[in-house]
Amino acid sequence: MSVKAIPQQEPKFSKLRAALWPIQNTEMKKFLPMGMMMFFILFNYTILRDTKDTLVVGASGAEAINFLKFWGVTPASILFVILYAKLSNILSKENLFYTCIIPFVIFFGAFAFIIYPNKAFLHPSIEAVQAMQQSIPVLRFIFALWGAWSYAIFYIMAELWGSVVISLLFWQFANEITRTNEAKRFYTLFPLLGNVALMLSGWTVAYLSDIRSLYPPEVDAWGISLNWMMGAVVVAGLATIAIYWWMNRAILTDPFYYDAASETPKEKKKDKPKMSIGESFKYLITSRYLGFIALLVLGYGMAINLVEVTWKGQLKLNYTFDGVFNENGYSTFMGNFSFWTGVSTIVLIYLGKNIVSRFGWFTGAILTPIVLLITGALFYIFVIFRDQLDWMTVALGATPVFMAVMIGAIQNIMSKGTKYSLFDPTKEMSYIPLDQELKVKGKAAVDVIGGRLGKSGGAVVQQFLLLTVSATATQITIAPYSCGVMIVVILLWMFAAGGLSKMYNQKVAEKEKELKAA
Repeated sequence: MSVKAIPQQEPKFSKLRAALWPIQNTEMKKFLPMGMMMFFILFNYTILRDTKDTLVVGASGAEAINFLKFWGVTPASILFVILYAKLSNILSKENLFYTCIIPFVIFFGAFAFIIYPNKAFLHPSIEAVQAMQQSIPVLRFIFALWGAWSYAIFYIMAELWGSVVISLLFWQFANEITRTNEAKRFYTLFPLLGNVALMLSGWTVAYLSDIRSLYPPEVDAWGISLNWMMGAVVVAGLATIAIYWWMNRAILTDPFYYDAASETPKEKKKDKPKMSIGESFKYLITSRYLGFIALLVLGYGMAINLVEVTWKGQLKLNYTFDGVFNENGYSTFMGNFSFWTGVSTIVLIYLGKNIVSRFGWFTGAILTPIVLLITGALFYIFVIFRDQLDWMTVALGATPVFMAVMIGAIQNIMSKGTKYSLFDPTKEMSYIPLDQELKVKGKAAVDVIGGRLGKSGGAVVQQFLLLTVSATATQITIAPYSCGVMIVVILLWMFAAGGLSKMYNQKVAEKEKELKAA
């Protein structure tokens, strides 16, 4: 027989207190460690995101990212979800977390200190790659990735860090131990702490990358920067593991913070889902609710990818001088970009932290696609009509490439800011009313596979356009088509948000009725 969990009442705050910090003092023991986990995870995410782009764009070109996402990231994501579904039936939740995160920490440390220093030995020669590209031009981007295959693997692992550690491991843990009334307040503040990490990691990337002038030309300054950044990633990864270990012993054993702490071992074992992988995916396909969540994730992934790859192509041009790509300059820019993304997100969190509680779930969920639609359209308008807008670049004393880079940076900062402050919290809130099976395996399938398929969907569209528009097609020549696809995708995303809103509100009402009856 289990001990009854301590009932949690909706806390009462003054209007001023609720506006500034709606967390009770008694909740800080639970909230702060979770916030610190997000801090360290997002600290790593930013460094890895900026580093993977510098490596792959510099070695293989921005166009190669589309092929890498479809042929590398998506298959890896599918394999991970299959393995995760199997391991979730075998391992405890705690051991499953360690099993998933530790390989990432080991790989990123090994890449900087073992793989990268030996890249000349491990990678094929430039001549061999160019010969293959000339013999089969249609596969030129694939061969470019083969020429720097260890960078491609780093890119895949860095992409999976975002899907696996942030979207799956952290938010699944948060959804498991956070009550619905806590989530309304916690989930809008988690990104606040996380984006302090975004600012710090952006500054770290810029500081550690801007060292080219300190070393003579024959020294690999980028390799030195890489060692420092991956060292920071390993330390932050170990800190995340340590906090999770502590919470399992100090929070998840206390019924005041975690309802399931009052359950007996027999009850916990009974609650653990034991469906097979095939049964799990069949269960997921039949869930209309999860289908709507998947459409949200797919919509964001496709829309942001269509804009980002075009922008990164312009960014590479801006940091290529006399045919030589400046990795340190590119990485420094990306670090500053991440810093300002963190700043804008924190501002947006404070401006919109009461949007969900005041105007409802739908309003919080619909703002991200609206912002992406407006800013994405403005970016594409400049790229497509740059010749007609040359009066603007002349008046500002800038080049067309630099203007495209800055407009794209503002677009990315705004869209990522609304994603972190509104899209992520509302998406994660939608999982809370679900049963345990859908929370564990449903979330894995939607966030890991769905997120990757979203970005791969954008990649497939651009691959098709690059290969069919013309033999020399670039991101610029296919921009009008990419813009049209982006608009259609965002409209479908907005439709899905409306459908999910109705179902979410209904499930929350049913859950509250059950709690009152109990």
